Amino acid sequence: MLIVYVDDMIITGNDDEEITRLQNELATEFEMKNLGGLKYFMGIEVARSKQGIFISQMKYVLDILTEVGMLECKPVDAPIV
Repeated sequence: MLIVYVDDMIITGNDDEEITRLQNELATEFEMKNLGGLKYFMGIEVARSKQGIFISQMKYVLDILTEVGMLECKPVDAPIV
């Protein structure tokens, strides 16, 4: 799978040889830098473990709360209807 957003790219799949081939082919046309395993992309944190892949937007939420000066505000439960 290939995901592209502006100048960021994720290449993933279950065939390591095919991933490497695609990376090499793209590198002949574009300047690329391999940043290793995916940890953060478009405001989403990605964590891998033996239990699976977990995603979170905690950092994104904290950044927004900091930006608008609401980081220290007291949270309130809201009913889900």
